[in-house]
Amino acid sequence: FCPGCQALQPPAPRPDLFRLMDCDRSFRIDARQLQRRFRSLQRAVHPDRFGQRPPKEQFYSEQHSSLINKAYQTLLNPLSRGLYLLELSGVEPVQETDCDADSAFLMEIMEINEKLAESKNEDILEEVETLIKVKQEELTREVTAAFERDDLQEAKKLLAKMKYFANLEDKLKAKKIP
Repeated sequence: FCPGCQALQPPAPRPDLFRLMDCDRSFRIDARQLQRRFRSLQRAVHPDRFGQRPPKEQFYSEQHSSLINKAYQTLLNPLSRGLYLLELSGVEPVQETDCDADSAFLMEIMEINEKLAESKNEDILEEVETLIKVKQEELTREVTAAFERDDLQEAKKLLAKMKYFANLEDKLKAKKIP
């Protein structure tokens, strides 16, 4: 907002999502604090509040609201938060080939994929869902430790593995929807 006239201003071209959401630039975040900041920012700039304002301010409001949604979603999800932290650190984006050398890991992914492909049984789907959740939590802990040691290459490898599990999670959700 303009300090003089209180008119909404355009968002910065490439804002730091951590600063926008008033969080430390860290993999470890306080989800409740993030949610409070999200709600507070949305209350201030939501397009519904700018219906009677000039078209330019309405447009800025939509841009801010969209940016706040993006920041919230990016920082709330461990995978996207980790990828964003790597990006901010100048580390090139994670490729799925970043963990191709780990044949045991790839075999595990293949086995889970096969279970998902063949399974019509609800119990097996729940078993796979639990396995994915446990693996995601384990990887999240390992990524947290890697970032805290400032070992960005290790974090990158672990995030590549998280990507595989996120894909499995998506396949599982698609299979559960009738």
